[in-house]
Amino acid sequence: MDKQALVAIIMGSDSDKPVMDAAAEVLEQFEIPYRYTIVSAHRTPDRMYDFAKSAHLKGYKVIIAGAGGAAHLPGMVAAISPLPVIGVPVQSRALSGWDSLLSIAQMPGGVPVATVAVNGAKNAGLLAVQILSTSQPNLLDKMIAYKEEMKQEVLKKAGKMGEEK
Repeated sequence: MDKQALVAIIMGSDSDKPVMDAAAEVLEQFEIPYRYTIVSAHRTPDRMYDFAKSAHLKGYKVIIAGAGGAAHLPGMVAAISPLPVIGVPVQSRALSGWDSLLSIAQMPGGVPVATVAVNGAKNAGLLAVQILSTSQPNLLDKMIAYKEEMKQEVLKKAGKMGEEK
């Protein structure tokens, strides 16, 4: 997006991109500018450190970090950056994402990472919108409308099921 990015979506590998695309789609839906890049905690630790140390200076307000396997990226970024970090555990082959989920969720006291479900990048995007909406009334209005749309979709589907009896 062209405007000043408010959210950074980072991932440990390009293999995480199909999962993380859901967060980008949500941010686009809500017209929130974002940056999307690869920052590996293990393969590019200096890049990760520099990114996390300077993210708030670059105008980001929230970081969404996706990682699989050992999934150290969200926690390491949260240890360095003063910004809220939302961790997205990416499903791994070996343990179906449990390894990623537990690695991200089991942070020590003092280093919080908001953690969504395995492959839950859509919810990470929505949580980023909700965080931003605390200081942006236009986003709060959009979130309220989004939730109303979800409600109406469910009621419509429920009505159709009732008609099929």
